[in-house]
Amino acid sequence: MPKTYVIPPAAGPLLRRQAGLLSTVQCEELGIGREVRRRMVGQRRWTSPARGVYDTDPVPLDSRIRDDWFDHAARWRTWFALLVHGDDAVATGCCALVLHGVSGLPRDFPLEVAREDRSPRRTRHDVVVVDYPPFPTESIGDRTAARLEHAAAQALPRLSRPSALAVLDDLARRHGFTPTRLAELHDLVRRRHGAAPLHELFGLVDARSESPAESAARLSCHDNEVPPDDLQARIVVDGAVVARVDLVWRLPDGRWLVVEIDGVGPHSTAQALVRDAPRQNQLLASGQVIMLRFKPADNDRPGGVGAKIAKVLAGHGWQPARYAASGALINLTPVTIAR
Repeated sequence: MPKTYVIPPAAGPLLRRQAGLLSTVQCEELGIGREVRRRMVGQRRWTSPARGVYDTDPVPLDSRIRDDWFDHAARWRTWFALLVHGDDAVATGCCALVLHGVSGLPRDFPLEVAREDRSPRRTRHDVVVVDYPPFPTESIGDRTAARLEHAAAQALPRLSRPSALAVLDDLARRHGFTPTRLAELHDLVRRRHGAAPLHELFGLVDARSESPAESAARLSCHDNEVPPDDLQARIVVDGAVVARVDLVWRLPDGRWLVVEIDGVGPHSTAQALVRDAPRQNQLLASGQVIMLRFKPADNDRPGGVGAKIAKVLAGHGWQPARYAASGALINLTPVTIAR
């Protein structure tokens, strides 16, 4: 056996899909025998997070430095759940949502699978085997998963309100969930234990929310009775669009309160922060904009960002529904709103 073992190139697509994880069966199919696996683990070049499961990246999941860490971690946890329970494990709930490519799930979403033969199995490594009433499934690659709307109905009652709204917003934004399809999903959710806190969220779904942090901030605003007048507004100065902002409120004196949620999406890179600075200065120099910026973690504090926004709005005499949102083109010279 060579001192330096090279994983067969044929394993590449599998490793990318499964976030670096392989099962014993997959290893054997790839020609990675027992002695090789034992040596790789012994040399700490691989780890074995569960019996029959190998992680080909020796760096602990929480310590991996990746631009797509959140997506990578979600895939790692999902595939861990599936591989732990074998080839006939069916992805359900949050695990199925990950396979469908849905965003908005929390970092520690519940891990669950079902069995194709519905046979009872015990929980292994915190991966629960559920026994839902029969539900439609579909193939995603070589695995079986609950169909998207049923996966969402299974997952939503187990999520916090901010995470549930983030999932619903993503379904509307990227997965074709029209109002009709959302109503059908709502009907599926009604039948499940723990659904009561979710009913109001279906009326708050907005496909314009571009990140879980934006969804959570908007929900906090609604909870504090300061729903935004508009989302994703484009701000024009001297005929040129200089910014697109997350949340806006029209103040009684004609100015605008603008809220940006940093640390996600287009604001997440150092280059973006440098680029945003002169734009922010230009908006503030107009004298017609008041700007607040928040980090996603700010929403975890008592009252969330909505409480802070409500305090600022109260100081300016803002009242709900003073301004009818129209699609979000804010022209600062003069201040007008138009599509």
